[in-house]
Amino acid sequence: MLDIVIPGAVMPGAVTNSVPVTVPMHADGELILLAQQTATKWGLNYSADIDSGLALVQQISHLELRQLDEPKVGAVKVDFASDALTFRRLHGGGKKEAIARAIGLKGKDSLHVLDATAGLGRDAFVLASLGCVVDMIERSSVVAALLQDGLKRAACDTELSAWMPAKMQLFHGIAVELLTDWSHKKPDVVYLDPMFPHRKKNAAVKKEMRLFQQLLGPDEDADLLLEPALALAKKRVVVKRPSGAPFLAGKKPHIEMLGKANRFDVYLIQNINV
Repeated sequence: MLDIVIPGAVMPGAVTNSVPVTVPMHADGELILLAQQTATKWGLNYSADIDSGLALVQQISHLELRQLDEPKVGAVKVDFASDALTFRRLHGGGKKEAIARAIGLKGKDSLHVLDATAGLGRDAFVLASLGCVVDMIERSSVVAALLQDGLKRAACDTELSAWMPAKMQLFHGIAVELLTDWSHKKPDVVYLDPMFPHRKKNAAVKKEMRLFQQLLGPDEDADLLLEPALALAKKRVVVKRPSGAPFLAGKKPHIEMLGKANRFDVYLIQNINV
């Protein structure tokens, strides 16, 4: 059975991390209790009085990931009501966006998409804002905690609460296993965006990517995702890759949509010999 993220439960087979949960200095008892509850929910440790390394910091209003001894890097949190995502939702090109064209949304009101490498949920949010129903899989307890925190706050937002809760659902577990034994509604599209090693280490790499690389590293088992994804999807599998990166599992797609920094590799199910 597939396990859904629910309060008070750590999902079998999910990947936990050594990143602790902590609170800011001089936190009151209520915030400390909230941090301890977050740690228990996600199978993490609560640590007080730490000042170095990666940590999930429980704030009153949200949960954030920080490199405690590098304050200039800043914090990473999931905020679906941010100015950047709001602008993209309202003015980002709609169904003409590359990701919408890649999943085959043209001429359709909606598609059921399974995002098997959800991360911070931005691509899933864009697709949901265009009418898609998006199931998300995230295996890291730390990242899933951030994403679930963002979903919870969005459900209380005046505008987002009207449609987001019905469009986005998070599953916590290992994607290869869940794709192979998916017991929920079969998706039209499986979307894959596995972490890829970045060779350049400079200021151009976004702060969240730097922290994610430190936290997770590249997806060494990314090639294993393609076969179960192809077996599960009804219409297509879409893989987001950096420009110049090899095809996932060495399998050439039916369509390559090239962009400046990334490309979308599209595998059409009806063209695959089973």
